[in-house]
Formats: sequence, C-alpha cells, structure tokens
Amino acid sequence: MSDDRLAAFGYELGVLKRIRRAGWWQAGVRDPESVAEHTMRVAQLAGLLATEEGANPERAAYLALWHDTQETRTGDLPHSAKPYVDKPDPRRITADQTSALPQPARDSVRGAVDEYENAASAEARCARDADKLEMLLQAVEYRHIGVAGAGEWIDSAQRTLTTTTARRVAEAALTLSPLAWRE
Repeated sequence: MSDDRLAAFGYELGVLKRIRRAGWWQAGVRDPESVAEHTMRVAQLAGLLATEEGANPERAAYLALWHDTQETRTGDLPHSAKPYVDKPDPRRITADQTSALPQPARDSVRGAVDEYENAASAEARCARDADKLEMLLQAVEYRHIGVAGAGEWIDSAQRTLTTTTARRVAEAALTLSPLAWRE
C-alpha cells in the first residue's frame, strides 16, 4: 500500500511540470517556465551556494526541491494576488500532500519544508537565496529577449538575497549576457 501512495504522490509532483510561473505572464512572457523547471535550477543553485558558503550542498538542494511543491494544490500565485489572497501555508499543504506517505518519507518532506520556511539553517538560507537568484537569472534571460518588464523581478530578487555568495553572484549576473557561458 505504501508503494501506491508514493506512486500517487509522484503523479502529483508531475503536475509541477505543467504549472507555469504566473507572474511572468504579467510581464508579457507568452510561455514562461514551469514550476518544475524553476525548481530544478533552484536546487542546482542551492547546492552551489551552500558549497561556497560552507554549508551542506546536498541538504540545500534537497530543501530547494520541496520549496514550491505545494503549488500542485494552489497553482503559482503571482505577487499581485497578495492584497486579495492570504498566502497559503506551505506546511499545511505539505501535511495534506504527505498524509498517506510512509512515515520516513512523510517526515523527510515535512521536515524539509519546515526548515526551508523557517530559514532555520545555513542550508535553508542558501535554498531561499537560490529561489531568488533563479528568479533574477530568469528575469535577465527574459530581458535579454526583449521582455521590458523584467526589471522589477531583478530588483525584487536583489533586495531579498541574504548570503554573501548569492549577492555576489547576482551582481556578476547583471554584468553578463545570458550567453556568456558559451564564451
């Protein structure tokens, strides 16, 4: 029975591949990245930031993997919804999502979401910064292809970064072309 629950949760997580990052529609992006695409780069960046900050990269990446999984139940709410909708409680949604999972898996996911939401560790702070840094990189990429409104996402991301490494990477990213990796 627990294998069925893990498989069912796997299907739910697959919904993240179809949910688009809604705020980008307001900026004029016709086909923004999915939550799953965003999450992948967040996890990769979290591991890199943690390595540079002297934290555990595997833990930071694991926390980042779970940071938006609640959006299978809520969709991606843009910041413009904030005045009208109370922010859903990620811990409550995660508790519902994982209620039928075997205890070790349930505890692992719930613990990761709680640690991330509380910014309770260096790894959580790196994962949270990776979320903002990924948004900044995506905004620069969209700006590069002509999306004029991407600047507010860049500014928002820069204001909220907390780790030294993330702030330095953001500054560097703003001086580079998104194609700099090809050089």
